Amino acid sequence: MSFLDNLYKEIILEHYKKPRNYGILSPATLSREGLNPSCGDELEIFLNIEEDRITDVSFKGEGCAISKASSSLMTVAIKGKKIDETLKLTEQFKEMIRGNEVAEELGDLSVLQGVAKLPARVKCATLSWITLEQALAEL
Repeated sequence: MSFLDNLYKEIILEHYKKPRNYGILSPATLSREGLNPSCGDELEIFLNIEEDRITDVSFKGEGCAISKASSSLMTVAIKGKKIDETLKLTEQFKEMIRGNEVAEELGDLSVLQGVAKLPARVKCATLSWITLEQALAEL
């Protein structure tokens, strides 16, 4: 199996074809738009936050398989987490995408670790995570 075949594993394609938590969350406590101008990926993240916990999250937008799968996997991973746990997970994910050690807490998110070997795709994988950080900074 080649590197690219491995990168687009079944879980990535599944989240791309049938993204979880896709659509507009209304009403939302926070929302934030994100754009990757280098490839045209764009998304909007919607969050409901109660007592320092993300009670619901969704996203909408268009992008490549890596961008959409990363967004879908992110929403699954952060739903129900406290803000500080979410920010820690965000840092761990970005470290993995930079080619550093994969934290055990990342779980299914680790399927995206191969993106580190494709510098042009790093922004695709991190778009939703950076947008999430920007949204949470508004709290």
